[in-house]
Amino acid sequence: MNYDKKTIEDIDVKGKKVLVRCDFNVPLKDGSITDDTRVVAALPTIKYLSEHGGKVILCSHLGKAKGPDPKLTLKPVAERLSELLGKEVKFAADDNVVGENAKNAVAQMNDGDIILLENTRFRREEEKNLDSFSEELASICDVYVNDAFGSAHRAHSSTVGVTKFVKPCVCGFLIQKELRFLGDAVNNPTRPFVAILGGAKVSDKIKVIDNLLTKVDTLIIGGGMAYTFLKAQGYSIGNSLLEADKLDYSLEMIDKAKKLGVKLLLPVDFRIASEFKDVLPQVTEDENIPDGFMGLDIGPKTEKLFVDAINGAKTIIWNGPVGVFEFKNFELGTCAIAKALADSGATTIIGGGDSASAVNNLGFGDKMTHISTGGGASLEFLEGTVLPGIAALDDN
Repeated sequence: MNYDKKTIEDIDVKGKKVLVRCDFNVPLKDGSITDDTRVVAALPTIKYLSEHGGKVILCSHLGKAKGPDPKLTLKPVAERLSELLGKEVKFAADDNVVGENAKNAVAQMNDGDIILLENTRFRREEEKNLDSFSEELASICDVYVNDAFGSAHRAHSSTVGVTKFVKPCVCGFLIQKELRFLGDAVNNPTRPFVAILGGAKVSDKIKVIDNLLTKVDTLIIGGGMAYTFLKAQGYSIGNSLLEADKLDYSLEMIDKAKKLGVKLLLPVDFRIASEFKDVLPQVTEDENIPDGFMGLDIGPKTEKLFVDAINGAKTIIWNGPVGVFEFKNFELGTCAIAKALADSGATTIIGGGDSASAVNNLGFGDKMTHISTGGGASLEFLEGTVLPGIAALDDN
């Protein structure tokens, strides 16, 4: 897949109606946004298009709507955007998304104006990527911009279908940044290249492990998935997370790493507890966890092992915490990894999701080179999977 895509800086938008697919899938409570990170991330693209005379028509999904749902309206996003931009972002309230309100609002736009359409998932055709809805979206614009990396792994009407009916189709600054950092890291890294994979399940990361082993110099595995790798080698893991059907796969990956000359690092000690609670941990002597206990974080020897590998790296990708960082007593391993990345001087890329929450919550977010905005999309990117929302954009 070609990741060198045309951007909004490659086209003239003055006087043109520009449909921008954003990622405004924000958390709401009682109709108010509780975390506006994704809204803020979209601002540079929106400002650029408005300041260059485009008539900016924003669209996004929100939540898991399967048709019109007043609890999942994008109206609060329009209000927050207006505050952040210091100018009105008109909300086109249409359960049909491209209904009379939307069409009238677009018809009355002046250069630089901004409107936001209703939740694209209010239309059932959206997730099925049906031409009927794609054509309606295309009918109100002259140019299409995708800046929703978090939805780029989905072939929906607003991410892929619309590109069949309008040209040019380019990316915004957010996707451009994701492609630059993730693309360079995976396909052209400055070495040594270290990847850290955590999270609960091996099954969630099978393709990522497989793909990254062909690219990295060192692969660090922590979190719940490490226990399956250790059990496969004959260690006792007590009551820790285990995917019994992935034991053979784990041995295959260990063997693959040896054949490729890749260092595969697994924990050598753990912080453990007898139940899944935020209690004072015990620390194991080695890889073995006694019966009746479960591993909830890596131990101090493992921290040193992992940090030493990080300190020698020039490019680092991290996807998934290495312990239950939500528990104060079991955040130490994840905190040590985050601090090591912050101090490393390497290009550091955080692959979205829980790792992004971890580095931000622990106060290291501003020390990272790049924090991906797309959990699922960044994971599929690391798998080497074609992202349909990116593939559909015009090549440079």
